[in-house]
Amino acid sequence: MEKVKIGGVIRNANLAKIGIMGIPDRPGVAGAILSSLGHEGINVEFIVQCIDLNNQDHVVFCVARDDLEAALGILEGIRPQLGAKEVIHEPEAGIVSIFGPDFRERPGIAGTMFSALASVGINILAISTSISTVSCVIDAKRLSEAVKVLEETFDVP
Repeated sequence: MEKVKIGGVIRNANLAKIGIMGIPDRPGVAGAILSSLGHEGINVEFIVQCIDLNNQDHVVFCVARDDLEAALGILEGIRPQLGAKEVIHEPEAGIVSIFGPDFRERPGIAGTMFSALASVGINILAISTSISTVSCVIDAKRLSEAVKVLEETFDVP
């Protein structure tokens, strides 16, 4: 089977994953969360949001590991006004991404990436995509292994 050519693999370590879960869906939720963090100088490097079948928002994102405690304090402070059920976190997260030209016109790239990670037992904690990037939050301890399997799976320059 011919390998799919991509632009490369990127890793981002020293992150923490945070989720603010079970928020009644309404306008302004993401703005309130991210503005509160930004006003305190906390940069968010990855964001994914979804609405479940009960019309509850779940916002998951990554921050620098050194900012975890401050971020959790901020989120606990705004949790009541948002009506969020819970704030969860994983202190040792990392992001592995593949990038390349115009992924939107190249079917199967995400599936190939996810299958490669699964083949070595790496669990994906969150996924985000763009027109040219597929990113997965995983356990930081597995980043090197993730990069290795992706470089073996794809045609990387």
